[in-house]
Amino acid sequence: MKQTRTLFQAVFFTLTILCTSTSLKAQERKPNIILIMADDLGVETINSYGGTSYSTPFIDAMAANGAQFENAYAQPLCTPSRVQLMTGQYNVRNYTVFGQLDRNQTTFANLLKDAGYKTAIAGKWQLGKEKDSPQHFGFDESCLWQHMLGATDQDGNDTRYSNPVLEINGVAKHFDGGQFSTDITSDFLIDFIEKNQDQPFFAYYPMIITHCPFVPTPDSKDWDPTSPGSPTYKGDAQYFGDMVAYMDKIVGKIIAKVDELGLSEDTIIIFTGDNGTDEPIVSMYRGEEYPWGKKYTTENGMHVPLVVKWDGHITPGTQSDNLVDFSDFLPTLLDVAGVKSPKNLQIDGVSFFPQLMGKKGKPRDWIYSWFTRNGDLESLKEFAQNNEYKLYTTGEFYDIEEDWMEKSPLVYNELDKKGKKAFKTLHKALGKFEGIR
Repeated sequence: MKQTRTLFQAVFFTLTILCTSTSLKAQERKPNIILIMADDLGVETINSYGGTSYSTPFIDAMAANGAQFENAYAQPLCTPSRVQLMTGQYNVRNYTVFGQLDRNQTTFANLLKDAGYKTAIAGKWQLGKEKDSPQHFGFDESCLWQHMLGATDQDGNDTRYSNPVLEINGVAKHFDGGQFSTDITSDFLIDFIEKNQDQPFFAYYPMIITHCPFVPTPDSKDWDPTSPGSPTYKGDAQYFGDMVAYMDKIVGKIIAKVDELGLSEDTIIIFTGDNGTDEPIVSMYRGEEYPWGKKYTTENGMHVPLVVKWDGHITPGTQSDNLVDFSDFLPTLLDVAGVKSPKNLQIDGVSFFPQLMGKKGKPRDWIYSWFTRNGDLESLKEFAQNNEYKLYTTGEFYDIEEDWMEKSPLVYNELDKKGKKAFKTLHKALGKFEGIR
């Protein structure tokens, strides 16, 4: 009897050690991160924000099961947004020219890879044509459109959607079997997730869709699997709704794979857009017509969705009115991963990780923008804003709650106490970046 009890105690002790070790290992594992960014997709396209022109059930479900930020802002155009997003710095510090990311910069992928993450990017690149650009900026694997090659083939057909030309780890491949790029790039990331499910991974998905040319998707009634690509840059705007629905479907596909692998509590999934919707799209938003705004610094050019899902960590239905801009993503991802930023790295962003965890955090009083497509100062638009007002360095001051198209600048001497206080706060904010360029 004594021997039986001793044996039982030994087995119990061993099991306790194993369970404790497994529990500690689970606690020590860094969370997986999936960042999805649709191309040319303003806030008005998403149902959970009040858009009614399109169908976005999977993103709506993300918001219902996670967090939705009401006041998230990108830059008005893709390259400026991507540079700011990936480096955590305002464009005033590091922007060079359209289609390029300065190779001296450090990205969130560099930092996460250094912290032990496996990293991959799929979708649209347009940040430098060197063969090793994605790897140089921290991505172990890549499947990209417009990396080293241009946007059209020798016949002038667009190469981004039907039967696309993509570059996988720097090697070009022409898909000619009726494929659609959104399927190929999402499958690439899903394969990456499956291969690396036992270790922390960072999957960055700057989607090609919903950028023009506006074309049929495989779910469209008139989808043509033999199409060599659109012969025109814009395509046909009637297909924009189909593209939004397909984009949403692919978000759902990625979420379903994470759930299938049992990784939903180990994986934070973030969805946003890189700038406002493109010309000539007009959508219904909160009961009113809402026009496209891409390339403009008005609300419809910069206000984007930001939805975050992390089962077991984010309280379902969390909503935040806090200001967020694209410089905030890098410090947020580092906080999610428990990684400290290098002391010598300038970061303009403020982490919104505390808000995801139901805490107050450090809400912004303002956000800042330095925007020029080609880096020239002649076309520069520079401003600071809060939730109600916007001040340009030219002195133009707007009440963006009432005048979000910025048609009627305010006169300082006619402002009330609240307006004057906001003007002074934003003027002081602009002063922080004076003399950098």
